[in-house]
Amino acid sequence: MAPKWTVGRGRSGATTTRWLLVLVCVCVCACGCVCRASSQTQHQHQEEEEEDSANENIVTEKKAEESHRQDSADLLIFIMLLTLTILTIWLFKHRRFRFLHETGLAMIYGLLMGVVLRYGIHVPRDISNATLSCHLNATPATLLINSKGKFYEYTLKGEIGANEVNDVQDNEMLRKVTFDPEVFFNILLPPIIFHAGYSLKRRHFFRNMGSILAYAFLGTVISCFVIGLLMYGCVMLMKKMGQLGGDFFFTDCLFFGAIVSATDPVTVLAIFNELQVDVDLYALLFGESVLNDAVALVLSSSIVAYQPEGDNSHTFEVMALLKSFGMFLGIFSGSFALGVATGVVTALVTKFTKLRDFQLLETALFFLMSWSTFLLAEACGFTGVVAVLFCGITQAHYTFNNLSPESQDRTKQLFELLNFLAENFIFSYMGLTLFTFQSHVFNPMFIVGAFVAVFLGRAANIYPLSFLLNLGRRNKIRSNFQHMMMFAGLRGAMTFALSIRDTATYARQMMFSTTLLVVFFTVWFCGGGTTQMLSCQRIRVGVDSDQDNSVSIGEGSERRTTKHESAWLFRLWYNFDHNYLKPILTHSGPPLTATLPPCCAPLARLLTSPQALENECQIKDDDDDSDLILTDGDINLNYGDVAVSTDATGACSQDDPDRELACGDQELVMRGTRLVLPMDDSEPPFTDPRF
Repeated sequence: MAPKWTVGRGRSGATTTRWLLVLVCVCVCACGCVCRASSQTQHQHQEEEEEDSANENIVTEKKAEESHRQDSADLLIFIMLLTLTILTIWLFKHRRFRFLHETGLAMIYGLLMGVVLRYGIHVPRDISNATLSCHLNATPATLLINSKGKFYEYTLKGEIGANEVNDVQDNEMLRKVTFDPEVFFNILLPPIIFHAGYSLKRRHFFRNMGSILAYAFLGTVISCFVIGLLMYGCVMLMKKMGQLGGDFFFTDCLFFGAIVSATDPVTVLAIFNELQVDVDLYALLFGESVLNDAVALVLSSSIVAYQPEGDNSHTFEVMALLKSFGMFLGIFSGSFALGVATGVVTALVTKFTKLRDFQLLETALFFLMSWSTFLLAEACGFTGVVAVLFCGITQAHYTFNNLSPESQDRTKQLFELLNFLAENFIFSYMGLTLFTFQSHVFNPMFIVGAFVAVFLGRAANIYPLSFLLNLGRRNKIRSNFQHMMMFAGLRGAMTFALSIRDTATYARQMMFSTTLLVVFFTVWFCGGGTTQMLSCQRIRVGVDSDQDNSVSIGEGSERRTTKHESAWLFRLWYNFDHNYLKPILTHSGPPLTATLPPCCAPLARLLTSPQALENECQIKDDDDDSDLILTDGDINLNYGDVAVSTDATGACSQDDPDRELACGDQELVMRGTRLVLPMDDSEPPFTDPRF
């Protein structure tokens, strides 16, 4: 019995083992099938993802190509506007039309193009656009969107109204033709401001330097506060009448007063140059416009920096006011020093190197050093406009003398061309912006108040200061000149650039929209009526600035041998500049070996270039500011072996017959020394500082 039990037990165990093996095989097969199916599914998903990614890449490439075409079309619009403006300018000059300047034409063409873009062209809506809602406490500048495991970065472009959600494509097209405000400050403004300093006629500028500084500094501050106070009263009235849709503080009113105090009489100056209006009137108006742009920019920055302590940042506080005033002085003086330093470095490089043998490299270095002044000042926290302005004046006074004749012509023509294109581009863009800007705020009461305030602010600048200046001036600024300066206070590129730089708040948007209208009106009305105003005020035209410039500004005054208003401070500066700075920085002027004491002879020989020594006894025609230091008495000059003397009657004598000396009716021309009377204005020889 036992063996049977044993055998039966063995069979049962074998059967169990076989079933276990079968079960394991089935499980393995099932797992293999499941894995194969999962692998196939994953492969299908991977293929679908690759296909979706390829489709997305194709869509992205198409959008990039479309964006490139759109950008090219936008730039083509401005090129066409400039081309049309140039052709129309030629027609106006050919027909001698003076009632409209090219800047006014550029604005008209920009307006027409803005109307076409805003109302004549509509882009079909993109069906792929999606509108999602989420609640955020703040508006982030960048959003990261997770779509199917991929993160995409989206950049904030601006707020749109609820009724504009379906017109996103049209808004995008209008944004394409709306440039970043930094483009104006870093690309378009530098050549305009540098050209103003580089083409400055220093003889007439320094002749009226005291009056120009008074109008530019004190007058701009007076205009800023008069406009700011009047606009604050207007804003308070609007608030009581319920016409104010947002916050508008007193600092905002002062900021508006600062930006609209920057004058840009490019139209008037172009007509002055064409008609050859009195050079002193031209110098007063041009000098004020050059400097007050810089003053207005620094003043607006100081107003923005006004931050009293405490919760309310818009209350009056003496310490905050003094801090802003100190910031104004610090920024202006720092920018001035930086601009002059860059000009001095460029002068030294061009003097002590052989760059003049390679005119292309010389011109390129001059261009880059001049432009980098603006960017360097902005990067250091100063004001690029002030820096590049005084860099241009320094380059014209020193570096220009070291350049080769080819580079002198190239730099003159290069910055003249850049100034012309940049200025007309900005005015074209002004007209375009009136219809393409998305956040305009037009308030009739604010607009009317702004026009009244601008008029009264200009009057408070010109008439009281002219009265005070006439108390100390030998040659009075007569009343018709004052009326012309009052009429010629146009607003232009600088006012526009300052207003468009920040349009984030309700107050800034209202200021920008109103500023556009102020610029339009002054350019079209004041610029177009310049010729009629000259006739009405009986201001003489056809005055040659190179003829005997002893004509006085005062009424009924007689011709004088010396009409220059030379302050003692400027005489000291001229002597120092003539004897030391020009010999160090240029090849002109007396050699340092003749001006420095004997103990400094090694240093003098080191800093004096061989060309300066060669030119010591050569006849040359270097224009200078020397005519500014004459007095009404006798003149005795000694230079080397040459002695020249003259008296107030115009009689003159010269010991060296090899020198050219011409004495006429109160006119003295001497070549071969640093004194040239009357001085030629061609350093550098620009035709018109703004035209």
